[in-house]
Amino acid sequence: MTRHWTPDELMEVARGFQLPAILTAAAELDVFTLLVDAPKTAEQLADTLTADLRATRMLLDALAAAGLLVKNGQAYSPGPGTVDVLTAGAPQNMLAIVRHLGVCMRHWAQLAMVVKTGQRADRKPGVRGAVGELAAFIEAMNDVSRSAAPPLIEAIGPPPFRRLLDIGAGPATWTIEFLRQSGPETRAIVYDLHDVIPIARRHVEAAGLAARVDFVGGSFETDRTLPGGVDLAWVSAIIHMNSRDQNRHLFGKVHAALVPGGRILIRDVVMDESRTVPRDGALFAVNMLVNTPGGGTYTFDEIAEDLAASGFGPAEWVHQHEFMSCVVGATKP
Repeated sequence: MTRHWTPDELMEVARGFQLPAILTAAAELDVFTLLVDAPKTAEQLADTLTADLRATRMLLDALAAAGLLVKNGQAYSPGPGTVDVLTAGAPQNMLAIVRHLGVCMRHWAQLAMVVKTGQRADRKPGVRGAVGELAAFIEAMNDVSRSAAPPLIEAIGPPPFRRLLDIGAGPATWTIEFLRQSGPETRAIVYDLHDVIPIARRHVEAAGLAARVDFVGGSFETDRTLPGGVDLAWVSAIIHMNSRDQNRHLFGKVHAALVPGGRILIRDVVMDESRTVPRDGALFAVNMLVNTPGGGTYTFDEIAEDLAASGFGPAEWVHQHEFMSCVVGATKP
């Protein structure tokens, strides 16, 4: 049944940006980390942040009103449950993804103009700068993948391989889990932008797997070839950033990098033919609209067509999921 919206419900949706805005601002400013050791006043925080006192106080009061901070007299401290999630150094913190979502929110705010022009949103770095935002994006991929990787790889096999190529590997979360769940003779190539490789190397070394991993800096968009001689290529959360033409170009490079009989596995959102299911996939397509020149979300048939056009055999469902952990596979003849 089609939902009938009330005025109050529509206003609640329209105001829905306010709480995320104060949360992501606090994450970008690292407010929770600054408060973890001891409560501080607005004056102390403004001084530490070299920020405007009036603006700092208003942000802190709004965070306290929302329960994200606790205000006692003139001092503020983290709200219950926030320390583990929003403070730097906490073992399972999600600070990077919260910061990245703040960047996304700035781009989403330009959606009407994006729809008018067909051009992605203007990309002006925030308070953490371009380098800080790249680091937040890469670490955000670890935030969202570290809990998804173990059960998904267990569910799909893991597929047999001798040498894995992780394309656009980011923090190498998936490489690490593939190697953990496979035999000690397996190896992997972590392939991503030169600026990303140090982040990936740090995660791989922390996992104790550096001896089984080669690190190659490059761009799958502009490099003529990918590292070759591999029998499994993992393309995780990549194709939604590309147009279909870009994906065919990428798949062609993957095909060339694989040995005969090698496999490509694509992890991403897969839409049904209506493009409205899953709901989160339709919203994620808008995220690609505002953030990329030609990205989007695709149906199984579209992915299969693009793989076939790049020389692969018939595509097959490897794993179905309600959002990002769908896996589609194909084999190089």
